[in-house]
This record gives sequence, C-alpha cells and structure tokens, in this order.
Amino acid sequence: MRRRLWFWQAMLLASVFSFWHVATHPELIPPVVWDNPHRAAFFFGEPVKIVKVIIDWFASGEIYPHLWVTLQETALAFVIGAVLGLAVGLWLGLSHFASALADPYIKAMNAMPRVVLAPIFMVWFGLGIWSKVALGVTLVFFIVFFNVYQGVKEVSPVVLNNATMLGATRRQLLRYVYLPSATSWVFSSLHTSVGMAFVGAVVGEYLGSARGVGYLIHMAEGSFDINTVFAGILLLTLFALVLDQAVSMAERRLLVWRPSQAGDADRAL
Repeated sequence: MRRRLWFWQAMLLASVFSFWHVATHPELIPPVVWDNPHRAAFFFGEPVKIVKVIIDWFASGEIYPHLWVTLQETALAFVIGAVLGLAVGLWLGLSHFASALADPYIKAMNAMPRVVLAPIFMVWFGLGIWSKVALGVTLVFFIVFFNVYQGVKEVSPVVLNNATMLGATRRQLLRYVYLPSATSWVFSSLHTSVGMAFVGAVVGEYLGSARGVGYLIHMAEGSFDINTVFAGILLLTLFALVLDQAVSMAERRLLVWRPSQAGDADRAL
C-alpha cells in the first residue's frame, strides 16, 4: 500500500511538471490561450531550463559554497531556536508566576513581524552568518515555545496527581510526566520550524549577503532570470524536505511508545 501511495504521489508531481512544461511552450498549446505566447515562459520559467540550471550548479561546483552557507545558517537557527523554545516553554509552563509575568511580553514579541528585525540584526551582528541565524532563531523560537508550553499545560491532572501521590520528586515529574507530554508537541512544531529556519536564512541573505542561495536568488531576480530564481527555490525546497525527513526519523526513534498511524493510513488505502 505504501508503494502504491508513493506511485500516485510521483504521478501527481510528474503531472504538475508536465502541465508546467506544456503551458510555458507556445508551440505545444493553441495560440488562442495566450495573448503573448512568450509571456508565460518569462513569468513562470521553463522546467527543463530550471533543472539544467541546478545540474550546471552542481557540475561546476558553483553552488557548494553558497549551499554550505545557507545550510549552516539554517541548522544553527533550527537548533538554537528549538533549544531555547524548549527551555523557555518548559520554564513558563511549570512556573505560574513567571508565565503570568511574561505573558503580555511574549504575546507582543510574537505579534511583531520578525522579518523587520533583519536590518537591526545586520547592524548588531554584521553581514556574516550570525545575522541570518538570529533572524531564523526568532522565527523558530516562538513555534517551538508555544507548542512546548501547550504540551506542558495539557498534562493529564490524573497522571500528575497519581505521580505526586506516589512520591515523585519535581525532577521525576519533569522527566517522566512533563517531558513525555511535551515531546509529541515538540516534534510537531519542529516540522514547521524546518521551513521557518530556511526562511530566516534566505530572507537574511536576500537583504544583505555575498554568499548563500538567497543571494543567488536575489542576483537572478535583479537580472530577471526567472529560471535561476525557480532553481534556487526548488533547491531550497528539496533540502528542506531532507531536513524534515531527518526530524521524522528522530521522531520515530524517540516516540516509540506512541501508537503508529502508518497502519491506519495503509488500511485506509
């Protein structure tokens, strides 16, 4: 059943790219579809040329230093933001006074558009990787924080009272009750955080950098090279999927106690 699902997913992807290819080649469609047949290729790019750009990047080695910088920024923002979000979420989830005290400030910072902080981070940290990491951390932190905070608050009062009656210490409650309750929420947030870490890195590179995939996209946009823009987007998407898959693998290893939904999905097919 899983192979059947993969087959239909591959067919869907192939259908999208086939439609894209046909729609951007005037000779393959009736002339009445477009007023200007070449406009579609100018605005939407051509899949074959986009793939060729990616192949040329790897064949020439041009992409490696840029990709390495972007992946560094993404990984650092992802790890630092997740650790900070986990720590602060546990702290405020377990401390009612600290939670009440920090609540309006957390909401105010979360409501702030973090992208506008990018110029400030560039002044503070320069045009190197750390200004991009700082922006990515602000995007990842709140996603993980709110999920961990909610996970701690969702602990069953029955389980908590029973553990307390059995003499569990505060450290044991944290290890055996609160953390397991928050773990599933944490991994749920990490899947979203992967994309946000990439967003922080690329937006920072786009606003000011001399290296990175975001820098390549920015330079291509300046010269109206839509195929290179889409090539950069596609490359970032592929690596975001790889990082998301790594999170899924860690989730399966750490949450072995959680009932698997794979069997239900296979039966549904």
